[in-house]
Amino acid sequence: MAPHSDPGPEPEDYSQPVLEGRAPSDYERYLNTEGLLALQKGSTEWVHRDELLFQVTHQASELWLKLAGSDAGEAARLIEEGDLAGALRLLDRSSLCIRYVIQQLDMLEHMSPWEYQEIRKVLGHGSGFDSPGWNALRHVFPRLGQAFHRARRAASLSLADVYVQGREHEHLYRLAEALIELDEQAQHWRLRHYQVVARVIGDKVVGTQGTPVELLGRLVSRTSFPELWEVRNELTALSKAKETEWARDES
Repeated sequence: MAPHSDPGPEPEDYSQPVLEGRAPSDYERYLNTEGLLALQKGSTEWVHRDELLFQVTHQASELWLKLAGSDAGEAARLIEEGDLAGALRLLDRSSLCIRYVIQQLDMLEHMSPWEYQEIRKVLGHGSGFDSPGWNALRHVFPRLGQAFHRARRAASLSLADVYVQGREHEHLYRLAEALIELDEQAQHWRLRHYQVVARVIGDKVVGTQGTPVELLGRLVSRTSFPELWEVRNELTALSKAKETEWARDES
């Protein structure tokens, strides 16, 4: 009589969830979609159906800003530890997060300016100035700048040297450019935010926190790393001085 062969383990049923939770799939359990999708008002609570658009746009922005701030903070830590390559990867991601937030603002321009007035009445004193994601990201910027300048000084380089000798100090050069890219994206966000607010409620009115909308316009040119912008002027002047020196030597 032939021996019984071992049938082996039962094949896994991939249609059944294995993670803890009550949701019918692991996708829903891992992402907690039940909780996530319950964060928006239900249709019976809306003063206008575009409340869903308004909440989704802002909540999605907060998620991207949370990631941007987390990556920027970790990048600062990596710079402090000397891992410039690792920091660069995270700074690129942080800038990309801000781009996504900027793009999402387009959705708000699909609301009627008149109908938005109904939504505005239920916002209380809510303001973009209170965005926890944006404020957390903004507060990382000084640490990033300090970490960069410590790394630069450790290499005995002036800020202009980082650019003039950029090929010899590639990581420091790329880090400087990653920081100014992050700063530029922040400027783009301020500009786009101002444009959307002006388009929806006007540019000569007062916001929900009593702040004049025109103040947003004055914040557009604010920079977090002004020295990285100013060094461009220094480099142009340096190049011009060298041209003058070369011309004098040839004459």
